[in-house]
Amino acid sequence: MTTRTTKKMTGTQQKQPKRPKYIFIVGGVMSGVGKGISSSSIALTLQGRGLSVTALKVDPYINVDAGTMNPTEHGECFVLKDGLETDQDMGNYERFLNIDLPAINYMTTGSVYLSVIKKERNLEYGGRNVEVVPDIPLEVIDRIKKAGTASKADVVITEIGGTVGEYQNVLFLEAVRMMKSEAPEDVAVVMVSYLPVPGSIGEMKTKPTQTAVRSLNSAGVFADLIIARSTEPIDQKRKEKLSRFCNVRPEHVISAPDVRSIYDIPLHFEKEGVSSSLCNILGLKPKPSDLKAWKQFVNRSKTTKSVTKIAVVGKYFSSGDFVLSDVYISVLEALKYSAYKLGTKAEITYLSSVDFETGKKSLKDLDTFDGILVPGGFGKTGIEGKLKVIEYARTKKIPYFGICYGMQLAVLEYARNVLKLDSVSTEEIDPKAAHLVIGIMPEQREKLAKHDMGGTMRLGEYEAVVKKGTQAYAAYKSATVTERHRHRYEVNPEYVDDLEAAGLVFGATSPDGRLMEMVELPKSVHPFFLGTQFHPELTARPLAPHPVFTAFIKAAMK
Repeated sequence: MTTRTTKKMTGTQQKQPKRPKYIFIVGGVMSGVGKGISSSSIALTLQGRGLSVTALKVDPYINVDAGTMNPTEHGECFVLKDGLETDQDMGNYERFLNIDLPAINYMTTGSVYLSVIKKERNLEYGGRNVEVVPDIPLEVIDRIKKAGTASKADVVITEIGGTVGEYQNVLFLEAVRMMKSEAPEDVAVVMVSYLPVPGSIGEMKTKPTQTAVRSLNSAGVFADLIIARSTEPIDQKRKEKLSRFCNVRPEHVISAPDVRSIYDIPLHFEKEGVSSSLCNILGLKPKPSDLKAWKQFVNRSKTTKSVTKIAVVGKYFSSGDFVLSDVYISVLEALKYSAYKLGTKAEITYLSSVDFETGKKSLKDLDTFDGILVPGGFGKTGIEGKLKVIEYARTKKIPYFGICYGMQLAVLEYARNVLKLDSVSTEEIDPKAAHLVIGIMPEQREKLAKHDMGGTMRLGEYEAVVKKGTQAYAAYKSATVTERHRHRYEVNPEYVDDLEAAGLVFGATSPDGRLMEMVELPKSVHPFFLGTQFHPELTARPLAPHPVFTAFIKAAMK
């Protein structure tokens, strides 16, 4: 009896699901070195090997999420399908892997501490003393493992934000150390570090990376692979130097020079043997690499000769002498994907809406563009400039695409200049205006009154019903769609009938008909004038361009 029972238990144990492998990406020397794109590229190359992959981002901020961060400082806020506001790197992961990622795949210092404190308040620690170490790293580990379990991934890639040596990410490195100690054969660490080539010296320097590796070692974590970022390829001599002083194999020092496009990086990594090295380190037995579809996309981006000129008019482009394109990164990339699909290249020009208010730029400058896009945003800055641009696009028959705020302002412009309403505005800007054609959603009013701002907008995926015979339906070829949202204000239903009587068409609504999700002008009136309350850019992918962006580019090409 005992023998049979023992055999049965052994058989059960053999049927246990295999454990996922974990890859951690850390950065050395400086910020902005390319950890996010490196993580995305590594994930894609492993996916191309037939492995299921999921990707996480750890941000060392006290902010609970990215929703309250100023985009001029932090870049785009990327909204996941279940509504979490995250760092823009999550967008890169989704675009490269062509998958939707859940909220469990993103964490900040603030969210981790908040979770631990809530557990303590709920007596989930059994009344014991709760400490920064080990309880914060254990919470991080728990989240990483849950993300792997939820996705049933073979490989879980986690990018640790910040730069090695900073105080902010020490606790996350401790989590890496604990996981590596627990299961060394299941964990690999990749350092993405910068090798400067000082102009006055003219020689690539490895010392900053050596120092970064030692700083990582001081946290009890050792790199298995180094991605050497620089302006030019790293030579064999420096590979050997980094191998010797950083305790990695020479073949595990990967040359990563600047390239023409971020989409070239996965192919470069595969050529450098990154996926093979990581599979060997982790004991994985992958299939032969298959990145055929990605190669075709990259080749189209390189060989396309036709050019379609698009003006993106926003308020966040100016910061001193710099252009902050990262604020609208998903929009800009979505334009490129649809353009490549149609056999053209989107030549994108960034224009500050403030310049059209001050007269620094003339509206006639817009005549040189094939299409105009006004992306999402908040606040009063640049609003009059945007309204002038929208009116010009409408009256001059220039293809126009408005996203979120860009749709709301299109409705406001129409009410002002076609309906001829006096004292017309959006409640966000002038709540005392006589005609608030854009009003706050009823469920949002109480939240604003209580200053309940973080993570309380209409966020994440919602279904919309698309009307047949509209340009929206022509783009989607479907009567129902699901799109991601991030807003508090909506078209005021009291004005819908008047706006429609004046020629405006609401091409999509919420299933109950209460919320206006898309607006447009008939094709008989304008070649393409369309706005979306949602953010279609968030689901545009290199291998699956978004249909509304494609419709916009197609109209612009004509």
